Amino acid sequence: MTAARQLFLERVRKALADDTRPGQGRGIPPRGQVGYQGAGPDLVQRFCDELTAAGAKAYRVPDAPSAVGLIGKLVQQAGAQSVLLGRGTAVDSLNLPDALRQFGARAVTPQAGRDVSFQAELGITGVFAAIAETGSLVVASGLDEPRSFSLLPPIHIAVVDRRQIVPDLFDLFETSLTASTGLPSCITVITGPSKTGDIELRLVTGVHGPGEVHVILMEEWTNHPSQSTN
Repeated sequence: MTAARQLFLERVRKALADDTRPGQGRGIPPRGQVGYQGAGPDLVQRFCDELTAAGAKAYRVPDAPSAVGLIGKLVQQAGAQSVLLGRGTAVDSLNLPDALRQFGARAVTPQAGRDVSFQAELGITGVFAAIAETGSLVVASGLDEPRSFSLLPPIHIAVVDRRQIVPDLFDLFETSLTASTGLPSCITVITGPSKTGDIELRLVTGVHGPGEVHVILMEEWTNHPSQSTN
């Protein structure tokens, strides 16, 4: 058995032994019709509320330097030495490889290989979009940001610019985010930490994916381009 496989199985055993964290259920608002629901007048607050209810943690920061400082705090709290670092406009603007070295961690790229990726304690990605109505992250997969970066490590940090938030899932397919480049080959919709009820019919957190999801929402980002490439 390889060291990477042994580490993965140990994470599964630990998740089963720990108390579950299913999040706090929110009452479903009255729905006048099936389909588009929207998210109310304040998209940012609705997104944060729904995200928190799903068991993730939301952090609203004013700018990029504040985002970098918060990432450093989360990396050090986790004791992470190896971090899967994705690409994209939001993440690239933070110059995280240099920052991670200052925080005592190293950035792992897709070229590092599967065994190295399995051993990473934390993953950082951007997002393709964020959905306010459900507090969901939409992560696009590509050569520079494999799907494993948001699903494999036990802790996932997502960096979101507030202008990436759309009211409803239906808006994802009509927004300017997809108008010029089209949808990527694969997208993953993430709503809170990973949960499963497959094992002994108990709701368990963090078996098939991250047990912790942290979302850093940047309120202002002067270098934000007109289109997202995450």
